[in-house]
Amino acid sequence: MDLTEGTFEEKHGRAKKMMLWFGIISLIMSFMGWTSAFIVSKSREDWLHDFQIPDAFWASTIVIVLSSVTLFLAKRALQASNRKMTTVWLLSTLVLGLAFITNQFLGFQEIIDLGYNFTGPTSNVTMSFIYLIAMVHILHVAAGLVCLLVVIYNHFKQKYTPGNMLGFELAAIFWHFVDLLWLYLFLFLYFVK
Repeated sequence: MDLTEGTFEEKHGRAKKMMLWFGIISLIMSFMGWTSAFIVSKSREDWLHDFQIPDAFWASTIVIVLSSVTLFLAKRALQASNRKMTTVWLLSTLVLGLAFITNQFLGFQEIIDLGYNFTGPTSNVTMSFIYLIAMVHILHVAAGLVCLLVVIYNHFKQKYTPGNMLGFELAAIFWHFVDLLWLYLFLFLYFVK
């Protein structure tokens, strides 16, 4: 299909999705840079090779996968014009997103309890990388939560229909991206020590 074909709304929708994908690609490049720096830094003498992923990071991984499932179910309910179930699944996604961030901070507390801080005399380069990578990801999940709140607001205003879901779709693409990004980061931190 030619990108110049279609109605104004169709072209507008394609342009917004393209801009979102450009943003996602730049985020992927940033996180690839940080994980590459993590790998390069492993040769340092002060690198921790035996650290364990905090238990709360395991829990947050389960929670974020569930949040993608609930958002998928919200989209299916919206496509079926089931407003009640769309609301249930959207609110479930919001709660799971908040639970993810809570678990991330519990994971940071586990790291601190082990005696490692982000900076200062009790810091370690390994843990500083983990803090940096996880905190930047948390910021993107927070941005996803803001998008989700906008979708919930618009849903209550009955803005979305099965034929008009652009805002919902944009938020869903971003949300699924940050979910997949965390899975990549979690597996990376688990296997690349």
